[in-house]
This record gives sequence, C-alpha cells and structure tokens, in this order.
Amino acid sequence: MKERPILFSGEMVRAILDGRKTQTRRLCAPAKASGGLVDIQCPYGERGDRLWVRETWYCDIPADSRTEEKKLNLYFRADGEAGDQFEQLDPPSLKLWKPSIHMPRIFSRITLEIESVRVEQLQSISKEDAKAEGMSACVGVSCPCAIIGYEKLWDEINGKRAPWASNPWVWVIEFRRVDQ
Repeated sequence: MKERPILFSGEMVRAILDGRKTQTRRLCAPAKASGGLVDIQCPYGERGDRLWVRETWYCDIPADSRTEEKKLNLYFRADGEAGDQFEQLDPPSLKLWKPSIHMPRIFSRITLEIESVRVEQLQSISKEDAKAEGMSACVGVSCPCAIIGYEKLWDEINGKRAPWASNPWVWVIEFRRVDQ
C-alpha cells in the first residue's frame, strides 16, 4: 500500500466529510503506441492505496502557549466557509491561509482508500457517477441534473486546460473514507 497526496477544493472537502463524494476524476493523457492505447499506471495509485487530502489550511500557536507545552491550532478553510470557527482569529491572520499544495501530511485530516481506478472520457459520466462526485440531482432551475452540475464544476476547475467540451480522457478514482 502506498500513500499519495491529492488536492481538493473546499466544496469537495465538505462533500467528502458529508459522505456525498466517493469518486474523483483527474486528467489523464493516455500514451499511444502503434495506433493503440498502452497500459499506463495511474499516478494516484491503485486499489488498496491511500490518498491523503490536501486542503487550504491555517495554523497558529496560541499566545498562551509560550511554555514547554505548545499546541498548534489547525483551521481548515472548508470548515470556515461553512461555519463560525474563525471568530477567535485576529482578522489579519485570515490573510495567512496556506494553499492546499503546501499542506504537510501530518496536518491532513482526511484519508481515502482507493477502491477502483479506470480510464474513460469525461462526458461518459453517468448520473450516478455525478452524484458520487458530490453533485446533487437538482441544484436549481438553471441546473436540472447532477451531470450538468458536474459539467459546471469541471469547467470552473479545469476549463482553461481541458474544458468539458473537449471531452478529455480522465482517471476515475473511486474511494472510501477511512479513519486515520
């Protein structure tokens, strides 16, 4: 079993924590050889491997911790967008959020175990898979189904490199959350 980091947005972290997200799709560039596709290894791992979630975070040491027992206070942006846990922070401190890419393993609070990996074209996503990506069936009048919601989310995240309309190949990683 190997462990690898994986980035998620605040919205997707909340979907994982709520138990609504059990899949993720990531860009894949299949290699070609002699006119056919070649088996390539998924950079995120294989069944049984674990992914530790990197998310936007903040860490401080309380002013009263100048003694030998120092305790770090960890804050996660995904929680702050959904709740009021940040009232205790000084407003200037809120500017010190660390990007998810810089989160060390020790601060990660979410571990995922890969259940399966496959490759498919992005637009092959089913309604059930879109729901497993954290989308709800109905998210408003202008967005009648989970697939359309996922299309919008994909373009927000990946639209510059690989928009939905280009129908890129993607890794489909199914996972379950495990206790650390």
